[in-house]
Amino acid sequence: MSKTNQKIVPHLWYDKEAKEAAEFYASIFPDSKITNVTTIHDTPSGDSDIVTFELWGQKFMAISAGPYFKLNPSVSFIVNFDPSREKDASEKITEVWNKLTEGGTALMPFGEYPFSKKFGWIQDKYGLSWQLMLTNPEGEERPAIVPSLLFVGDKCGRAEEAIQFYLSVFKNAQQGLMVRYPKGMEPDKEGTIMFSDFMLESQWFSAMDSAHEHKFSFNEALSFMVYCDTQEEIDHYWEKLSAVPEAEQCGWLKDKYGISWQIVPSAMDEMMSKSTPEQRARVTKAFLGMKKFDLEKLQEAYKG
Repeated sequence: MSKTNQKIVPHLWYDKEAKEAAEFYASIFPDSKITNVTTIHDTPSGDSDIVTFELWGQKFMAISAGPYFKLNPSVSFIVNFDPSREKDASEKITEVWNKLTEGGTALMPFGEYPFSKKFGWIQDKYGLSWQLMLTNPEGEERPAIVPSLLFVGDKCGRAEEAIQFYLSVFKNAQQGLMVRYPKGMEPDKEGTIMFSDFMLESQWFSAMDSAHEHKFSFNEALSFMVYCDTQEEIDHYWEKLSAVPEAEQCGWLKDKYGISWQIVPSAMDEMMSKSTPEQRARVTKAFLGMKKFDLEKLQEAYKG
């Protein structure tokens, strides 16, 4: 089930390993492949590889753009191994866990938990975090891969507010599960979010609060690209989401919770991957000078 029309695409930032990491993930997960590798030149980080790939039907993008941002567990990916979908889900989850642990760090050891017969949370050798879960087939069906947001530090306790905010900004959005911390789970405060999920533009997300001490918070290493067909749409997301003026750059913005988004024209993929080196250089030069993307100016640069 290839979501070619996927509107929101997780974007991973690496120093130099984007291609290597994408190849590693594509070799581990079912129905996975690298769909494109493009190198752009003369960026502030020199030559950058841009890699698009699919893992289990979920589109991703990665870039090698220097050591500026490091992935951390504030955003992880829940991987649902659903026995009602995969006949060998239980064997497959163990196999994937074993591959991801090579050179990685277990954040929650692989084993049985009250919410799942097999679960483990791992930060892999490239810094990306995964929550592998053997799903209860009785539950509501969710996609195989779901980005999960962890609200910690000064953002802890704001997961519910953030979900309501995103549901108001994006179309085709809905609230899913909402499980709150009960009394007696200190330091987590009763009523804050232990687990929730929600859908924006047909893309499922999960969110939770954690009052434990974490040495990380949301950063630019993991952002979400929102593909827009019109300038009007670009303007809408930019106006609603952008909350940190100094973070606005090349289509990137940061929202009031510290999460980074890239508001990009749908045509951008084609401009970068199906172009001549000259066209690509012109488009790159044009977008490096922009904060919010100007679709018309990008198209002019593309056509030259």
